[in-house]
Amino acid sequence: MKAVKIILLSLFALVIIIPLIAVIFTTFKSTTEVFANILGIPESFSFDNYVSIFIDQPMARYFMNSVIVTLFSVTFTIFFASLIAYAITRMFGWIGVVFFSLFTLGMMVPAQVNMIPLYQLVFDLGLTNSLLGLILVNISVTMPVAIFIMSGFMKSIPKSLFEAARIDGASEWKMYRRIAIPLSIPSIAATSIFLFVMHWNDLLYPLLFITKNEYKTLPLALLEFQGEYATNYPMLFTGVLIASAPMVLAYLFLQRYFIEGVTAGSVKG
Repeated sequence: MKAVKIILLSLFALVIIIPLIAVIFTTFKSTTEVFANILGIPESFSFDNYVSIFIDQPMARYFMNSVIVTLFSVTFTIFFASLIAYAITRMFGWIGVVFFSLFTLGMMVPAQVNMIPLYQLVFDLGLTNSLLGLILVNISVTMPVAIFIMSGFMKSIPKSLFEAARIDGASEWKMYRRIAIPLSIPSIAATSIFLFVMHWNDLLYPLLFITKNEYKTLPLALLEFQGEYATNYPMLFTGVLIASAPMVLAYLFLQRYFIEGVTAGSVKG
């Protein structure tokens, strides 16, 4: 049985590693070399594509736009979701269930369903072609899932801690800051990584609301390398590799909290 697991895991690793190596090799090739030898090792490891993507394309601006939109979206979503999750878990009886259900109903609505009314709302507010519009939309559409994750974790915090703090004269705001948030760090980290990946890779809403180059994010900018009749694969894969780097770094630095947040509440002692 152990040998079978090792074989299956090895095959799964190859499925992931081989395409990744092919992408990395492609970034060092020219378009001609890509079509001549797709999976082969580059003849010379040239960094021309990496230089060109920042000189010939305003990739630094696109990268900064993605950073601004992602960081503000994640930060404000976590802040408001933690407040709402704390309030819901502090409500007793059917009232908490009703509010929890109302907030999480947003998870049941596919993004494609509300595209037209959402665009009309953003257009009427004059927030198309702006990073603020993208940030507000991201916060609104991901708030339900953030509340869902964080509420589940905060419910596992022993109520005796809040009762003891209440006896000592602590206010709700102080209990939120001193008890709920410190104990919810694993959940916050897991939710932050999840939201970071969603916002960083989001193509739908930038494609829907952004038409000016100065406000494009990385996923939207990468579409410029795809034409109707031809695709510049070396530049496209170089952009994909650069766009993937922040997600890999975020997971490496927060993986301990991410694992703790995912497994929190799975074992009761």
